[in-house]
Amino acid sequence: MLYFVLKYLHVVGAAVLLGTGAGIAFFMLAAHLGGKPAVIAGVARIVVIADFIFTATAVVVQPITGTLLVLNVGYSFWDGWVVWSIVLYVITGALWLPVVFMQMRLRDFAAVAAAEGKPLPKEYHRIFWLWFAFGIPAFTAVAVILWLMIAKPQIGFF
Repeated sequence: MLYFVLKYLHVVGAAVLLGTGAGIAFFMLAAHLGGKPAVIAGVARIVVIADFIFTATAVVVQPITGTLLVLNVGYSFWDGWVVWSIVLYVITGALWLPVVFMQMRLRDFAAVAAAEGKPLPKEYHRIFWLWFAFGIPAFTAVAVILWLMIAKPQIGFF
């Protein structure tokens, strides 16, 4: 029974990471393309909250349930698919942390522009495209991790 509970929590965590990432990217991009600072500020405000509630929770749960699954099932931490999952998870985290701060800056730039009735500053656009560039490899890494968890391919590591 423990195995199924751990697996369920781990799969739900992976789905949250993938789904929240896709949802956040969609809503931020849609707001940005609309070009209205007030809309961007509102969407970015909600996106930041969602990242803290959903993504951060899943980020904490994943390594815990993953470690417990490896120990419970008897996999080795040196199995290639486990090693690559961990490597990609660390890369994803290294990309996600700056993205959260970028989202807060985008929110703040848009809020100021909306309050002052001015267009978005150049710095907003620079940060937005940097946010977008960080998101592509982070999202791809999460999708690959999900595939590794499902397929468990035999990958030589050492």
